Amino acid sequence: MSPPQVPHVPAAPTHTHSHGPAAPVSRHLRKVIAAVLIPFAVAVAVGLIVLWPGGAPPHKPSGVGFDQPTESARVIKVEEVNCAAVHAEQQPGPTTPGGQPATGGAARDKPCEQATVKVTTGQNAGRTFQTVVTPDASRHYTTGQDVVVSYSPKAPKELQYAVTDVDRTVPMWVLAALFALAVVAIGRLRGVLALVALAASFGLLTMFILPAILQGSDPLVVAMVGGSAIMLIALYMCHGLTARTSVAVLGTLASLLLIGLLGSVFINWALLTGNTDDTTGLVHGLYPNIEIRGLLLAGVIIGSLGVLDDVTVTQTAAVWELKDADPSAGWRKLYGAAMRIGRDHIASVVNTLVMAYAGAALPLLLLFSIAQSSVGTVAGSEVVAEEIVRTLVGSIGLVASVPVTTLLAALVVSADRPAPGGASAGGRGGRRAARGRRRKH
Repeated sequence: MSPPQVPHVPAAPTHTHSHGPAAPVSRHLRKVIAAVLIPFAVAVAVGLIVLWPGGAPPHKPSGVGFDQPTESARVIKVEEVNCAAVHAEQQPGPTTPGGQPATGGAARDKPCEQATVKVTTGQNAGRTFQTVVTPDASRHYTTGQDVVVSYSPKAPKELQYAVTDVDRTVPMWVLAALFALAVVAIGRLRGVLALVALAASFGLLTMFILPAILQGSDPLVVAMVGGSAIMLIALYMCHGLTARTSVAVLGTLASLLLIGLLGSVFINWALLTGNTDDTTGLVHGLYPNIEIRGLLLAGVIIGSLGVLDDVTVTQTAAVWELKDADPSAGWRKLYGAAMRIGRDHIASVVNTLVMAYAGAALPLLLLFSIAQSSVGTVAGSEVVAEEIVRTLVGSIGLVASVPVTTLLAALVVSADRPAPGGASAGGRGGRRAARGRRRKH
């Protein structure tokens, strides 16, 4: 005698199910998903093996800009001195339209500071040198402060070392520890897995993507392979090896391909070179084989990856939860309901992305504002057009990921049809029975 059927219950009592793991789909669908994703994962693994650089190429520091060897040092003494006595001349300050000195001129009447700095690492550890800080300098030093110094071996002995920055190791590690503590305290096991995935992503970035580009590999290919590897590790590690995660992977992959295609078209069409600042120029000068335009496109792909993961995972989870709340819903109904969620997600994510890029370029935008340049002039300049292309291409990929991922999720979760007797190939009868058992408790 067959067990009695569990009567259908409205969506409200099934709220507790939303906190459990995603219900599995049928074996046939798992095979279909595997047939798509396994070759993709194998291709990514082969790409990693073929393009693996084995470390950054050997390089002798040029002593220019960031390309300088650095050591740790400590300020052991700070004393006030007469600026003229140490030949420290201050730059004349800006003037107002009336010809008067701008605010801040009082600093010209103050004494200079002479800091004695002791090198604490490297072959010349223990050597001391002096540096002069003028009153209008943006940074001043205190006794006992740790600093970073650059080393120029070809310079005269008294000029070989110079302070380039302060040592921020302690506050950075404290902030990182607070971040990890917050993630683990609130996310628990998922938080731990997220931190492991973050470490793996950073490892791939520093050990594969950056060295491979420096070795002369195509930045676009490197970014696609490395970004895909990061996506697979992060999504499956954080959300489990399930059909729901696999749908999010497929949606993310489709969006990355769209971003790569649009980025390539518009970067070439807008004649963007990617060489818009001193840092990029220095990199190209040190490694002429690097394709700077490809580096720009790779940056667009890598920069969009993190937000894409968030969008695709959220949309896939929304479809699964809607299906659990209404098991009789077809794929069209699920798609429409999830897209209403997705439209709100699109609005917030696009605004976030645009504001993030605008915040990073804020000093540049201020300069254009001071120059009273027109909007067309500002947008047409390469340095701003580069950011516009980066933002809009990434945003198009994000917007496209919502309907693509939602449609894939709706089709997958709706593909299991109830079998006679209330059971289904995907185990839906088992899920209903499980919900009935939970309601009894």
